[in-house]
Amino acid sequence: MAKLLCILLAICISGVISKKAEKKPEWAKKDITDFTEADMERLLDQWEEDEEPLPEDELPEHLRKPPAIDITKMDMSNPEAVLEATKKGQTVMMFVTVANNPSRARTDELTKIWQTGLWSNHIQAERYLIADDRAIFMFKDGSQAWTAKKYLLEQEELKDVQLESQTYQGTKADVRNTALRDEL
Repeated sequence: MAKLLCILLAICISGVISKKAEKKPEWAKKDITDFTEADMERLLDQWEEDEEPLPEDELPEHLRKPPAIDITKMDMSNPEAVLEATKKGQTVMMFVTVANNPSRARTDELTKIWQTGLWSNHIQAERYLIADDRAIFMFKDGSQAWTAKKYLLEQEELKDVQLESQTYQGTKADVRNTALRDEL
């Protein structure tokens, strides 16, 4: 039994040593400053040869497998529910417009409040101002965007929300939020 184990170990070690002792190709003997684009590509391929693949959650979004969707359980008469289900796990952007011709500072303050309200409801959204009266809310999990849309449409001074090429009008666009300072 011990002899068999020693022979097996010797075979494994000799395989590793022979792999390391392989002769370098001509392109690998060059100075790195003389490498062409093709040489760099070969070096990258060689580098990644023995590397383990990334786990699913660390892959970039375009390389991840989309979540399985059971179409038989969906209500096809409700297109928003279908869109919400199909956008799960994908990045989705929502454009919001603030009513009453606000200053950039007021838009910033209002959208901060809305973003905090979303976060309080466990909806992760990044906020980016793109104009004095417009902002983008970006959701890493697109299915959360429809819940956020319902929340935002009820907010004071929200003119409209644009989500997946659909525009939804705010219900309280003409109501001024008095909780904020008027000088903004």
